[in-house]
Amino acid sequence: MEISLDIIQTVGLAVIVFIVGRWIKSKVAFFRTYFIPAPVIGGLLFSVLTFLGYQTGLVTLLLDTTLQDFFMNLFFTCIGFSVSVALIKRSGKLGAILAVISVIFLFIQNLVGVALSELFGINNLLGVAMGSISMSGGIGSAAAFGPTLEALGADNGTAVGIAGATFGLLVGCLIGGPVAKRLIDKNKLKSSHVANGQVIQEEEKKVTNIVGVSVLNSVMIVLLAAAAGSLISYLLNLTGLTFPYYVGCLFAGAIVRNVFDKQLTQDKMNEIDVISNVSVTLFLSMALMSLEFWKLIALAGPMFAILVAQALVVMVFAYFVTFRAMGKDYEAAVMAAGHCGVGIGQTPNAIANMEAVIEKHGPAPNAWFVLPVITVVFINIFNPVVITLFINIFS
Repeated sequence: MEISLDIIQTVGLAVIVFIVGRWIKSKVAFFRTYFIPAPVIGGLLFSVLTFLGYQTGLVTLLLDTTLQDFFMNLFFTCIGFSVSVALIKRSGKLGAILAVISVIFLFIQNLVGVALSELFGINNLLGVAMGSISMSGGIGSAAAFGPTLEALGADNGTAVGIAGATFGLLVGCLIGGPVAKRLIDKNKLKSSHVANGQVIQEEEKKVTNIVGVSVLNSVMIVLLAAAAGSLISYLLNLTGLTFPYYVGCLFAGAIVRNVFDKQLTQDKMNEIDVISNVSVTLFLSMALMSLEFWKLIALAGPMFAILVAQALVVMVFAYFVTFRAMGKDYEAAVMAAGHCGVGIGQTPNAIANMEAVIEKHGPAPNAWFVLPVITVVFINIFNPVVITLFINIFS
């Protein structure tokens, strides 16, 4: 039996998939511990069910995922709004150094992925999928770049990238702590914010609330920025390189943020965060609903080897490069733990890694501010460019 869903029905199904994933996450501690997103949980479960239906001949489901790209582009437009030059300046010299090494590491991840894919005799673009696309980029990046890889001949590029990103979410929370512990113990490091065994209290931050009456204006700002992003995307592709559509949206969001930085209050940014969360939830739910992970069986061995290698590389890089570049002190050790998380997982992994170290060894306020801000901004801005470069070289 074949069931075909139209555009509205597909979105409604995506909502159901998300709700189921959120419920499962609330009941299973494992998913909460490793920050597995609810759309990923629900989407993977649904893709397994559709596979069983297809294999048994009971049902074949045809989905209209037209709005998947729409929500993806809105999400990356909102990500662009996080790029505030004023905020970056606050991180000072430390932030500038971290920005440089974060971008350098994107190149390293892709070189590792491509080199090992060559060794295992698989498409080099799948190596890029298991490079900075999925590692530093995460599930959203994997789902966004996957169709581009597949169009260039890398079969199952989306599934490979998402599998890699899921691996990163799991492992990203496991490797940061050991790296920081080794650095702290070896160098006998201590927090400068602990005096006589007592934690020096930091100034309490003001929590802002969403202003409901202006949400419509925020939606229109994001939509206009995305529209401007379509023009930027067109101009980028005139260079002869293949840039995914969302890259233009990302840059447009960043431009609007910095042109109108004073007008975009914290309340307004909170509203844009809500739009971002809604967009990425529906985008990921639809992207994962139709995955065909069963096609990855033949790639299981090479994939596992490449992903383990990526985990080892980020640990070595954080230990020898991030720690030294950040000053070789306690805060540098905390940032090394955070870089392990964001380098192979996502920002929540980085924060969880740093939080675990801080809880045991004391506050690290500079690390707590600098690493999330700088890595989010510079990875989101430069990763699509680096990925595009590698795709064009190895396609």
